[in-house]
Amino acid sequence: MQVPNGWGYQITNHDKIIIKQTIIPVISNSKGFKTEKEALIVGQLVLKKLNSNNSPTITKNELILLKIKM
Repeated sequence: MQVPNGWGYQITNHDKIIIKQTIIPVISNSKGFKTEKEALIVGQLVLKKLNSNNSPTITKNELILLKIKM
């Protein structure tokens, strides 16, 4: 989804919003992802974690490995 300062994502389950992420997690600046593709990549990782019954928390190292521009 497009947000005022870039791109974000949301995770839903049966039309209920579970996670709404409008900024890049774990960085000190409150800014959105630079591209829709970056938001989608991170959103897919969060969904994969949730489907594996793991914490959906994203680390800075994961952002680096995914080549997300911070």
